[in-house]
Amino acid sequence: MPQLASAMDGDFRTELPSELRPALRPGRIGLFVSRDSGRRAAMAAACADLIDTVQLADGPLQAIDVVAARQPHVLVIDLEDFVRDSDGAAMVQLVALRAGGPTLLVCPSERASWLTTLMAHGPCDYALAPITLEALYGQIAAMLEAAGHAECDVSLRGLPGLRSRALSVLAGSDETGQMAAGLCAVLATWPGLVHAAVFTVDTQGQLRLAAQAGPGAIDLAVTLAPALAQSEGNLLGRRSRFPALAAARSGELVLADAVLQAGHLDNAGHSVGTIVGAPIPAIGPGQPLGALSLMFASSAPLAGDALLAIHDIAQGAWLGLRLAEANRETEQLMGQVTLASTIDALTGVANRRHGEALLEKEIRRARRYALPLALISFDIDRFKDINDRYGHPCGDMALRTVAAATHAVLRGTDTLVRSGGEEFQIIATHTCAIDGLKMAEKIRLAIAATPIPGCDRLTVSLGVAQLGEQESADALTVRVNAAVGRAKRAGRNCVELAMT
Repeated sequence: MPQLASAMDGDFRTELPSELRPALRPGRIGLFVSRDSGRRAAMAAACADLIDTVQLADGPLQAIDVVAARQPHVLVIDLEDFVRDSDGAAMVQLVALRAGGPTLLVCPSERASWLTTLMAHGPCDYALAPITLEALYGQIAAMLEAAGHAECDVSLRGLPGLRSRALSVLAGSDETGQMAAGLCAVLATWPGLVHAAVFTVDTQGQLRLAAQAGPGAIDLAVTLAPALAQSEGNLLGRRSRFPALAAARSGELVLADAVLQAGHLDNAGHSVGTIVGAPIPAIGPGQPLGALSLMFASSAPLAGDALLAIHDIAQGAWLGLRLAEANRETEQLMGQVTLASTIDALTGVANRRHGEALLEKEIRRARRYALPLALISFDIDRFKDINDRYGHPCGDMALRTVAAATHAVLRGTDTLVRSGGEEFQIIATHTCAIDGLKMAEKIRLAIAATPIPGCDRLTVSLGVAQLGEQESADALTVRVNAAVGRAKRAGRNCVELAMT
């Protein structure tokens, strides 16, 4: 059977079954719009016994003049060579002028965004190119016969409620996986739908299968495994013609009206008649954020309302992904705020306020489980002289170096706190006074052996105290600071045990 794009040899209509050869209908007008003169002529010739008057137009502006003068009984628009950016506005005007009259859009599979653009302004049927002349003839005959008596498409049942539930899931999700799973679960209730899936682009720019669901036994993780293997997990990196992958690459709605007809597509499983790939648009210019994949059992063209609903849900998925991203950004910001409120900016150790809270927490834990707890405090000896002699930048470097040298000696359960200008504390869990003295001595030797960029080596004076049976955090701190004072009076660069 010849196709629209091929030359016509003989009259294919003599091969048609009788039900596709209606009697001549005088008075009917048909308008055929195409950039290609050969395809215009082929369409007109193929449908000559369905219409009495044939009118041809090479673009939407010429077609608008024809429709304005007299409404044709059927309008066929071959969208193959038109561009939405330059022709879109005129095409929209043309469809709106039809006022619901039979209109057939012949659209390339991978440029199906034309359909949702035009169907938003008037009811249209569609056929995917390339289309045989027999199929074109049959569809136009059916449109003329059923004008004003269209049957209810199974895909339209409960569509308003489904659209509402899908958008509610998208608006209420705060995590990408949760959003994708919830959306697939809602879409899986669509009458006639065999499988639904959501693909999203991750933080590394790779397209991933985020979720899938459906009554059919289809697993895209298995179906697309060869694509994943060839592209190292990045589905955007492979020129697959599976509709959802093509949509995520191009940003265009992609349709396959029948798996057998669209044999160039990846095999998506049995009992699938129509496959839709709808891009989830980017937040701004750039690559789409992902795509929806919808598979229907019927190979009949989807109704315009169904395509518009898919378009709306894909647009809503943009909102869901944006909310999830905003949630991640908020969590990261909260983490940064928390970090800033607990960490000393200069040295990177716990600040005084956080150290006080941790000490109270560890005291309660030590009492609950009858565990020893030690507090070590130390001052840098003659730190004012370093600032006066070498400058404050060198003093800051000295503080960072002392913190790093101390941290290298500590265990994973110990916490280093900057409690003042040149003053530090160590909360040492599961540590008695003797073990605290040993730890303090290791710290003293490590700091004394560490060179300080820009100035001489430093020493520190340390005090060690073990938590008393009824002792508060304030009393423990006073006691250990008194031990530091005794270490300084004893000549500095030494360790003193706090008195009970």
